[in-house]
Amino acid sequence: MLADAKRVVVKIGSSVLIEDATGLPAHAWLASLASDIAAMRKQGQGVLIVSSGAVALGRRALRLTGSLRLEQKQAAAAAGQARLMAAYEAAFAPHGIAVAQALLTADDTENRRRWLNARATLETLLDLGAVPIINENDTVATAELRYGDNDRLAARTAQMISADVLVLLSDIDGLYAADPRRNPDAAFMPEVAEITREVEAMAGDPGALGSGGMRTKIEAAKIAGAAGCATVIARGALLHPLTALRAGGRATWFKPRATLRAAYKAWIAGALSPAGALTVDAGAAAAVRTGRSLLASGVVEAAGAFEKGDTVRILDSSGAEIGRGIARYDAADAARIRGLKSADIPAALGYDGGAVIVHATDLVLTS
Repeated sequence: MLADAKRVVVKIGSSVLIEDATGLPAHAWLASLASDIAAMRKQGQGVLIVSSGAVALGRRALRLTGSLRLEQKQAAAAAGQARLMAAYEAAFAPHGIAVAQALLTADDTENRRRWLNARATLETLLDLGAVPIINENDTVATAELRYGDNDRLAARTAQMISADVLVLLSDIDGLYAADPRRNPDAAFMPEVAEITREVEAMAGDPGALGSGGMRTKIEAAKIAGAAGCATVIARGALLHPLTALRAGGRATWFKPRATLRAAYKAWIAGALSPAGALTVDAGAAAAVRTGRSLLASGVVEAAGAFEKGDTVRILDSSGAEIGRGIARYDAADAARIRGLKSADIPAALGYDGGAVIVHATDLVLTS
C-alpha cells in the first residue's frame, strides 16, 4: 500500500528521533530516513514529515528539567526548532534535497481560509522538490487552542494535502489487544478495518518522552480514515524504517472509511454551507462537467459575500446549480476578474493570483 501512494505524511515521534543517552538527534537514523525518502521521491512520491523533537532538544539546550509549564514548553520549542531543522538539513543535504520548515497551529488546520493558504504553501513546496518539515507552532499556541501531540496534527496535515497514507513511526510496531509491555502474550493486530470502541480500548498509556501514545494514534487514524487516507503504525527506531515498511515489515494498517477523492468531495458537497454563487457561461459549464477547473474567463457573475476559502455554488446560465467548490478568490476580486483572460488579471487586481477561481480538486458536481 505504501509503494502505491502518491502522497505520504510521515510522523516521527520524539522517542524515535532523540537519543536517550545524549538527548541529541539520532543522526545515523535520520540519515537512513532521508535515504528512504530520497528513494520514494525518485518513484514520484511526495513526502511530508511531521516531526516532534523541538521541545526535547530545547529542554537540553536551556537546561530545563522536570514537568514544564506552558510558557517553558514554548521557550523550549523556540530553542529546539532551529536545532531540529539543522538535523534534517544535514540528513537530506547528501541527496541534494532541500527541507522547509512549516509551523502550524490548530487554527491553521480548522479555519478554512488558513487551511487553504497552508495547503497551497505545502503543495508549492512539494512542486519545488522540497520536503516540508511540519511541527505545531508551540511558541504561539495556547493551552486552549493547540493539538498538544503531533499524531493528530499529522492526521490533519494528511487530510489537508489529500495524502494516501499516514505513517506513524513510533517506539512500538503496531497495535496490540493489550499493552505488550505488561502482557507479553497480547495479540498483535496487523489490520484494523474499523475503529470500534473495542479497538479504542486497546490503547495504552502515553510514552514518557513524547506527548502522545497509542490513544492519540488511534484518534489520528480516525481523522485520516474519514478523509480517505490509510494509516499505519510501525516501529521507527530501526534503520531505514520506510524501506522496511514498503517491504512488508510488521505494522498495523488502519483502512480508510472512504476513498480519498470521495471523502473530500463529500465534504465539499455536504459539510459546508455555500456563501455565494458563481454563474458561468456555456463553455465553462461544459468544462466543469468534464472535470476541469473553473477559470475567471468563464465566470459571468459573482454573487454573495464569500471570502477566499468559502464554498460557492456554481450555476449555469439558467440559474441551475451544476456544482460546488472552494473559491480561490473572495467575492470582490472574483467580480473584478470575471470574464478576463489570465494575462489581464494582474492589471485588474494589482497582483497575480492565477486564472483559476475554483480548482478541479476543490470542485464537486451536484447535477
